Amino acid sequence: MKFGGRDAPSILGWSVEKVSVRWEKTLAEPDVDSFSKKISGMLVEDVQRRAKFIRIILCSAELVIHLRMSGDIRVESDALPLQPHDRLVVWFTNGFRLAFNDTRKFGRVWFLKEAANFFEGLGPEPLGGLTKNDFHTLLQRHHRQIKPLLMDQRVVAGLGNIYTDEALFLAGIHPLKKSSAISKKQAGKLLQEIQAVLRKGIETNGASIDWIYRGGQFQNELHVYNRTGLACHNCGAEIVKIKVGQRGTHFCPKCQPEG
Repeated sequence: MKFGGRDAPSILGWSVEKVSVRWEKTLAEPDVDSFSKKISGMLVEDVQRRAKFIRIILCSAELVIHLRMSGDIRVESDALPLQPHDRLVVWFTNGFRLAFNDTRKFGRVWFLKEAANFFEGLGPEPLGGLTKNDFHTLLQRHHRQIKPLLMDQRVVAGLGNIYTDEALFLAGIHPLKKSSAISKKQAGKLLQEIQAVLRKGIETNGASIDWIYRGGQFQNELHVYNRTGLACHNCGAEIVKIKVGQRGTHFCPKCQPEG
């Protein structure tokens, strides 16, 4: 298992000894006292992901973590000193701990008896068996700009700003194009590129774009994101940045024509 771009031992089968909530708002649900009492003694049975949430499956509950903008998870020996921005810490009985570090305090943790309702309403996973036909049908149901539509977790789960910009560029689709105007062939190409950039992101441990994001190499693969004013690798045109749905959006006006 890898957390924060570093190799770490698997936590499967480990037993929780105690927890510490060092910034109370990090824990969205339940209250700190209930969390501390109920999680003690629980075994870790599995670790999964749904959309942008990390799911730590316990024997009779689930720990759900959203890293948001600056969250990071470390699995390490409890002999090491804690770090200044560690917001929530889970100690195991074997001398290891899991620390949730979050400089900007946007991340959240939920301790849930049953998580099914929590994830209700999320869209399909791009890497979870979504077919080209199903994806095209999904796009046709809406008449929205493709960039914000792809980032709507109720429509497609797990896509963020960087990967959406990169996939749209590779598919040759303008970020303002209406989803209902995307052909079946274009939809197939777009899904293919979404899957490709996500797999590359996983392979390279994500993107390290400022001092908070450590260990990733996906920034070395970028075609348009964060390249405003630079030449397109494909055609030499200048990369443009606009605001779409309150998010900075990067594209090549030649490779991604608006028509």
